[in-house]
Amino acid sequence: MQPAGCVIRKPDAPFVDANPTGTSIMQALLIKGDSARLIDQIPETLADGELVWLDCLYEQAREWVEPVQNLTGITVFEDHLLDAENRNHPSYFDSTQTYEMIVFRGLAVEPEQPAESNTIRARTRPTIFFVMPGCLVTVRPPDSRTVPALQQRLISQSPTRQRFPAHPEDLMLRLLNGMVDRYLELRQPMTEQLERWQRRLLDSRRSFRQWHELLEARSEMRKLEQLCEEQLDALRNWIDERAEPGPDAGTSAALSDAQRVRASNVVEHINRVLNHVRRLQDSIETAVQLHFSMTAHRTNETMRALTAITAIFLPLTLITGIFGMNFDSMPWIALPYGFWLTIGLMGLIAVLLIGIFKARRVIEHPSSALTARRLRQRSRNSEDPARPAQG
Repeated sequence: MQPAGCVIRKPDAPFVDANPTGTSIMQALLIKGDSARLIDQIPETLADGELVWLDCLYEQAREWVEPVQNLTGITVFEDHLLDAENRNHPSYFDSTQTYEMIVFRGLAVEPEQPAESNTIRARTRPTIFFVMPGCLVTVRPPDSRTVPALQQRLISQSPTRQRFPAHPEDLMLRLLNGMVDRYLELRQPMTEQLERWQRRLLDSRRSFRQWHELLEARSEMRKLEQLCEEQLDALRNWIDERAEPGPDAGTSAALSDAQRVRASNVVEHINRVLNHVRRLQDSIETAVQLHFSMTAHRTNETMRALTAITAIFLPLTLITGIFGMNFDSMPWIALPYGFWLTIGLMGLIAVLLIGIFKARRVIEHPSSALTARRLRQRSRNSEDPARPAQG
């Protein structure tokens, strides 16, 4: 029996994410043993070993309630239906004596390779799972790619290639694994963008001006970190709920060994994304600190050079000021070579000061400093007996 205005997807109809005609289409998949097929009508009863997967879009958030109630005899609470309609709901788990609800936020679209100055933004939307005896209901966004891909794979796969899901939990874990894998694909473009910013931050030839984009990237990383933590909390709560079901657990049975392995695999993938995001945050913090350290070092080098120049010209300025006094009788004023003698004395003082500053490494040419470091490094390498011989 179907509610008014609800159309079940025909078995021979192509897979689509949304219906442009405006008619709501739910996709119902019947899995039995080693086969899976689309059905045009939801059965009122299930035989042993049968599993029904009812896939709905956001616009059909309540159209599945009546067919599922006729099939399982379960009435979904109004609060859970409101949660399924909330597109900003975080990842979350809740359960009753008859069914379980898991909200899991996944990527909205495939992440595109950003331009040099753009920031990767991971847009997410929730997918809601209702786990019932012999039935799984998914309420998802129209642009979801994980759900249609799994549907097509189940219908077209050979029974000898892969085991078909026998329980709603198996099917849900496969969907969660596919959604988390898309987060793993996001790591490479985020890492490449961070490496570009690190090179710009540590480039001494130009000043870094993309501070706004950098702050946006840090904000996106914090959002992704919070998202992963919410996903972990939801999954761990579900695993703990199924680890030792109490007498009031209703139809919720303990997870099998295969289900625990698959659930642990999903948790491990989320942890990988979370750890990678935290490493990126640490790397960007380190790059910013190095940038400010390099800026302070360049400022210190400039001030040291200006101080050395001032120290060199200070005695010369003193001599110039002394001979600029308006006295009638001064040494070397009447001598024909007094001017050149004064110039020579000033030059000698400047050369002595430059020599003293170089001896104390107050004045040091960058190329000479680099050459000295390379020579010291080669000397240490040549003295290291464990280093293999070159050539």
